[in-house]
Amino acid sequence: MVDPGSPCPACHDGVLEPFLRIDAVPVVCTLLWPTRQDALGAPRGDLDLGVCRSCGMIRNLAFKPALVEYDAAYENSQHFSPAFSAYAAALARRLVDTYDLRGKVVAEIGSGKGEFLALLCEEGGNRGFGFDPTYDGQVDGHDAAARITFVRDYYSEAFADVAADLVCCRHVLEHVDDPGAMLDTVRRAVAGRGTPVYFEVPHAGYVLGPSGLWDFIYQHVSYFSPPTLRLLFERHGFDVVDLRSSFDGQFLSMEARPATVPRRSPRPDREAVAEVVDQVDALARRYHATVEHWTELVERRSHQGGVVLWGAGAKGVTFLNATGMTAGIDAVVDLNPRKHGSYVPGTGQQIIAPDELRSRPPDTVLVMNPIYQDEIKRQLATMDLRPDVLCV
Repeated sequence: MVDPGSPCPACHDGVLEPFLRIDAVPVVCTLLWPTRQDALGAPRGDLDLGVCRSCGMIRNLAFKPALVEYDAAYENSQHFSPAFSAYAAALARRLVDTYDLRGKVVAEIGSGKGEFLALLCEEGGNRGFGFDPTYDGQVDGHDAAARITFVRDYYSEAFADVAADLVCCRHVLEHVDDPGAMLDTVRRAVAGRGTPVYFEVPHAGYVLGPSGLWDFIYQHVSYFSPPTLRLLFERHGFDVVDLRSSFDGQFLSMEARPATVPRRSPRPDREAVAEVVDQVDALARRYHATVEHWTELVERRSHQGGVVLWGAGAKGVTFLNATGMTAGIDAVVDLNPRKHGSYVPGTGQQIIAPDELRSRPPDTVLVMNPIYQDEIKRQLATMDLRPDVLCV
């Protein structure tokens, strides 16, 4: 836990000022619970979100690392979605072309089951090393499986002898209690070779916006905007090569190299920070009204006919728990077959395959991520279903 008013871990100049508290959320929203009773009893923690008005850093002041465990039951793959798969494939091609990764070695921190690492290896004929304590022995991306070595552990300097030509780390940094210490570890491991690194995190600008409200989860300790992420990398010995938003503005990616001469006392872009702070203040004003709106809408729709939610990831779990939807939503649909038959932490809806909607056609489908709306509508049409589709 971090006390309000504590120095900001990104810039060390400002302090973290609380702006939104959300009590008793599931501490891990991507665990698969085998029974409804288990799901209803899932461990909970509090979100006490604070912002640094000097650099834009956002952090959960109530975060307790001991509450969050990452093991083989952790399931967060999005590669079953055609839209996400196309994004990941295009990103792999771009990185291979940009850094001439052909017949090289690539390493991924937080590689999961190796979906993205396999793309990098297949695209350039590369060898891969994946570091992830949740790895369960399965490999997604079988063509490259023989060229990938998985290490069931957290990445550390103990693995600095892996002479990678690119180190990739996607959607991990926001989970780390001390992101600066992690960047220090990576920089020391790659500094001798000048290895480029690619980091990807949720974009705080999107999370703070109208469509990102449901991306506040306990596992995410920190939320990064462009000025904060740039400052953090520069403070910890990297030169920024490229900083951009992607995936329809939902992600923020950083490409950097270890600096030969570290910058002295870098400062954030004040104008960009002011935009983040304005978004924070706006979110604090509208959060509870938005939750009330959707709670009332779902209750009204559930009296008119069946309601299902599409997307059993972080957004869906957050929405269900924020609105207290233990009833009113009949089921949660997800493309990931590894989730089917399990239950949503906190609210207990069963996760089902899309095909099951044929025997229980809904009147309303709530879509948790607007980027998937078109592919969901197409899939419903193939089943001759025409429900109202609402983007949450």
